Amino acid sequence: MKGLDLDALQAYLDSPPLTATMFAGGRSNLTYAVTDGTNRWVLRRPPLGHVLPTAHDMVREYRVLSALSAAGFPVPAPVALCEDISVIGAPFYLMEHVDGHIYRDAASLESVDLGSLTLTLVDTLADLHSLDPAKIGLEDFGRPEGFNERQVRRWKKQLDASRSRELSGIDELHARLATDIPAGGPGAVVHGDYRLDNVLIGPSLEVAAVLDWEMSTLGDPLSDLALMLVYAGRPLLVRDGVPVAPIDLPGHPSLAEMSARYAERSGRDVSDLHWYIGFAAFKLAVILEGVHYRYTQGQTVGAGFDTVGAMVPALVEQGHRALEGH
Repeated sequence: MKGLDLDALQAYLDSPPLTATMFAGGRSNLTYAVTDGTNRWVLRRPPLGHVLPTAHDMVREYRVLSALSAAGFPVPAPVALCEDISVIGAPFYLMEHVDGHIYRDAASLESVDLGSLTLTLVDTLADLHSLDPAKIGLEDFGRPEGFNERQVRRWKKQLDASRSRELSGIDELHARLATDIPAGGPGAVVHGDYRLDNVLIGPSLEVAAVLDWEMSTLGDPLSDLALMLVYAGRPLLVRDGVPVAPIDLPGHPSLAEMSARYAERSGRDVSDLHWYIGFAAFKLAVILEGVHYRYTQGQTVGAGFDTVGAMVPALVEQGHRALEGH
């Protein structure tokens, strides 16, 4: 299996013969369901190519999962961490397998109460941001001071590292974002890529586990909220072969309703999110451009990467519109 040497993993775990399947939908770290016939785990490792090395630190992911699991927040419990790249060719960790459903296509969402599901998603994000990092052992997990300024610089560097074509307006968007950066309030644990298909949903539409913590740190919680709103409004789902945004599906709350629910649950002021929405659009554009770059270099594993690059220009346009008050 590409990216995972099962014989080497079996020897490392001293386990019975292993089988594995790759989870679909991942655009960065590679994720596999692994079983020895009795036990089930999920394995995470960095992608082939390591375009975003700091975002693929297995030790950080393992640490945040350990802290959040102990605090009672819904994440898979970590099982083992291996930093020895000689085992499967990259550092990796194992976590428990959590039953649940990941909603990635529009058809599956038409059979559920999308309003309730979306507001539960919002509530879970607000609950994450309510955790005191110091009380759960994550007081040094990041530097909240100057977070937004560092993020603007960081994602410009990531853009420069994955340039493979001309992208009209993206450098201008970065320049506009860099001129008036919010200081941000008290820091919180931020996920960094919070969206519906990074969450396992249980049978009662509860959040069984939040997944994909590779971008987590301590920072401005409004950055998480804004990115969730951008994801909700982008055509990242498919219905009858046509891209569709979650917000365009029946029963989905408006972006204003999602923001109001977050404000009520968290007690935070969300009255001016224009800069945050603009930055979220820029960040997502850079992430997808990085995926497009890895696709052009033959470094992606799985299907669906050929259409990612086409999403980037609309995000750049959205970022500019947000900064203009739209």
